[in-house]
Amino acid sequence: MEKFVVHGPCRLEGEVTISGAKNAAVAILPATLLVKGKCHLENVPDISDIRAYCKILESLGSKIEYISKNEMIIDNSEVSSAIASYELTSKFRASYYLLGALIGRFDKVQIGLPGGCKLGARPIDQHIKAFKKLGAKVIVRNGNVYTSKTEPLKGTNIFFDVVSVGSTMNAILAATISEGTTTLENVAKEPHIVDLANFLNSMGAKIKGAGTDTIKITGVSELHQKSSYSIIPDQIETGTFMVAAAATKGNVLIKNCIPKHMEPITAKLIEAGATVEEFESDIRVSMDKRPTSVSVKTMPYPGFPTDMQPQFSLLLTLGDTTGTIIETIWESRFQYTDELNKMGADISAHGTTAVFRGVESLSAAPVKAHDLRAGAAMIIAGLCADGQTEISDIHHILRGYENIIGKFEKLGAKIDYIKTEDDE
Repeated sequence: MEKFVVHGPCRLEGEVTISGAKNAAVAILPATLLVKGKCHLENVPDISDIRAYCKILESLGSKIEYISKNEMIIDNSEVSSAIASYELTSKFRASYYLLGALIGRFDKVQIGLPGGCKLGARPIDQHIKAFKKLGAKVIVRNGNVYTSKTEPLKGTNIFFDVVSVGSTMNAILAATISEGTTTLENVAKEPHIVDLANFLNSMGAKIKGAGTDTIKITGVSELHQKSSYSIIPDQIETGTFMVAAAATKGNVLIKNCIPKHMEPITAKLIEAGATVEEFESDIRVSMDKRPTSVSVKTMPYPGFPTDMQPQFSLLLTLGDTTGTIIETIWESRFQYTDELNKMGADISAHGTTAVFRGVESLSAAPVKAHDLRAGAAMIIAGLCADGQTEISDIHHILRGYENIIGKFEKLGAKIDYIKTEDDE
């Protein structure tokens, strides 16, 4: 059994450097499969999701040279397989990007259905719709997704029924090597979508409009090798440390981030009473009083990100009156509120709405990380609480945060990582 023991209360102070974006890296790694050669990637986060992706790529025939824990060269010149087993793909959700990348290179693809955090229904119907519109055949059977084509994919117009990050990225991957022009409408606009498009364009793709409502992709016959590409800083890791600084009444300089990407979080932090200073690639967050209770509604980018609402909930948990969060993306995202209530919070969650009646303090209790971002919220809760908070199921946290203990400890936190013999 693995667990974190967080010693609280703690006021965070100092500097922290943000790692590469998980949500960009898990799309860019499979995107390298579109190149029959080498791709040099920098600022790759050292997290379990990336290590799992590298295992999948190597199972397909990729050769990976690790320059450092955050830099690698992926050589896909000898990739010969388009079959990824369920044993590998079930470990995380983003494995579905293999479909879009591999169908551009091979005529037949088979991957096991993806896994990931249990946040509610996460269908891939919009992914399948995009592949079919491009001319591929898709069958889901016995826990696998099979895609095939008898001729090159053909450019087309695709209107997504819902705004979906995953289907937008998969459609970009599939349409990059195709014939003609593909227009994607009602697409997601997140920063990691722009980063994927920039990466592909750097190797000869012709993608315009990423970050807007409409993306146009002029298909090319092949991509060429790229000398190097650096993945953008992680928006959600940045937001996590911003909220942690405010919740602990701390003063933290967050380095290597993109302030523009943080605007919805910055606005809510200021509304809650925090002081936020923005620099070219840094943000300083400080707070010296009890948070002002606010209302939050999650929305696709550039709205408030669903991946930040569990962390932000700590400000509402400790708020001066009553605050609310309305979740519009995932119907099961409020599982973590039961854990906070064990620590003395006063939260009522029903359906898509959670009501937070602010309390003055929290007390340590054994809690679990229900998912990646809820796990980060538990760490922040432990830093705010009196006593030692034990967090179990920390494998979720390790999926998306690089060196999270080291980064918090640099800010003055005391967090123990405990691994029992059962884990050896």
